[in-house]
Amino acid sequence: MPTVLRISGFRFFFYSLEGAEPPHIHVERGDDVAKFWLDPIDLCESHGFRSHELNRVRLLVIQHRLSFLEAWHVHFGREA
Repeated sequence: MPTVLRISGFRFFFYSLEGAEPPHIHVERGDDVAKFWLDPIDLCESHGFRSHELNRVRLLVIQHRLSFLEAWHVHFGREA
């Protein structure tokens, strides 16, 4: 479960066995979790986050999208 970024209490990561899925990033803070597709950026699922928190997380995903994609491709052995 490689952690890609920790910022503002959020942890952004992906699971090592999800390489067959399109690039995405998981985010958690406490018991709250969400999953965002990266291309295009879209919320896949969320549990516990309130809508205003998801808006904040979405902005962080947008801001760090390129580094998330790079980490995804490096981890799963694919070129970006």
